[in-house]
Amino acid sequence: MADCGEHAVVIGASMGGLLAARALADVFPLVTVLERDGFPDTDIPRKGVPQGPHAHGLLSRGRCVIEDFFPGWTEGVVEAGGIRVDVVRDVAWFGHGVALKQAPSDLEGLLASRPVLEGHVRRRLLALPGVRAIQNCAVLGLVASDDRSAIKGVRVRLGNGQENGHGKGEEHTILADLVVDATGRGSLTPAWLEALGYQRPEEERIDVGIGYTTRLYRRQAGELGGKVAVVVAGNDPNWRNGAILFQSEDCWIVSIGGYFGDHAPDDAQMFAAYAGSFPTPEIRDIVAHAEPLGDFVSYRYPANVRRRYERLVRFPRNFLVFGDAVSCFNPIYGQGMTVAAQEAIVLRDTLREAGTGLARRFFAAAGRIVDVPWDIAVGNDLRHPRVVGPRPAKVRFINWYVGKLYKAAQHDGSLAAAFLRVTNLEALPETLLEPAVVARVLKGNFRRHARSATQVTRVGAGA
Repeated sequence: MADCGEHAVVIGASMGGLLAARALADVFPLVTVLERDGFPDTDIPRKGVPQGPHAHGLLSRGRCVIEDFFPGWTEGVVEAGGIRVDVVRDVAWFGHGVALKQAPSDLEGLLASRPVLEGHVRRRLLALPGVRAIQNCAVLGLVASDDRSAIKGVRVRLGNGQENGHGKGEEHTILADLVVDATGRGSLTPAWLEALGYQRPEEERIDVGIGYTTRLYRRQAGELGGKVAVVVAGNDPNWRNGAILFQSEDCWIVSIGGYFGDHAPDDAQMFAAYAGSFPTPEIRDIVAHAEPLGDFVSYRYPANVRRRYERLVRFPRNFLVFGDAVSCFNPIYGQGMTVAAQEAIVLRDTLREAGTGLARRFFAAAGRIVDVPWDIAVGNDLRHPRVVGPRPAKVRFINWYVGKLYKAAQHDGSLAAAFLRVTNLEALPETLLEPAVVARVLKGNFRRHARSATQVTRVGAGA
């Protein structure tokens, strides 16, 4: 194992920062997590995680990775009110105007509130020897070596540092052998690099103007026909999307919205009417009749953003950027936590390897992790006619093919599982082009057209 030093600092204690710290704890004797917020005493939304009050589910791949990092974590979330789900059997997935066939599979996801998911990771992390967190700690900037070739630590202001023996608002320097920026899409690293004489990373941006509105509702046994979730992907003609998910035994969470200002209103009747525009009545039926358990909460997300750190020729030593600070996706695809989990594996493995050029090696590996979810999210967003971005032949073909796959998979549980294995980041998209899968897609569409032709013939004969 490479000698990485004694102390690592992670900036940010959202899910990405927590998972980065978990990876670092396998390599560094001391890991310090710096968080601008204070942690709540119970699993409730906090200011530093603005998407916290909204619908969350953990993809199969993300659950597996976090479980490996924290054995027994899944069961802890379930005991706190979450639920294991068979992603294919227990969830109704609507897209391209149809629903995927529900069937048993080996894809196990996890439904719980974001605060519960994150809270259980945070507590397990901070129980590890050598891991500590400093709350109410604002990071002001990086501390560089005299020649600016390496990062030596961070400058911080403690907003309430009584537990650390410091006065409120005092500035301090925290030295470290490695600093990891996990502050999310608002990361200041591009500006910090520029101030140190480095080039900013190239930035790819696909504007989507997503906005969604969320409310909690009383859950009754037997609702949704026993399903624990209904997820609707945006499609012609209105491109609205939404989800109703199991939040706890007595609570549903509903998040619905759309692109470019077509956002769900925070009025009960208008919210139900908006949900009525989906290709299934199930979400509307709940919001129109169930007891609300709180007020409406809204969230806005302007764009998919990817910062190409792997393309930089120069980068300071002893510094990395992680998670949403590297790439952040349209949240309707639910990929962020799983991508961070996969990057945590890459971070740990890269640190364990001997060799120079840590940043170059990590960013290259992390870039390969990001490629798949980026193509999934951006490729699907580019189906929307108002989304501006390149649409090469590959993107157009994939979107056409996935539409055909969806049509076939409404009657084929194996195809549904193959597709959801890719969207749960358990398999590469290329697996959907394997001959056996293509054959099922062709067969399913041929049968669909044959049924349509038969129905037309019967109607004609009846006339």
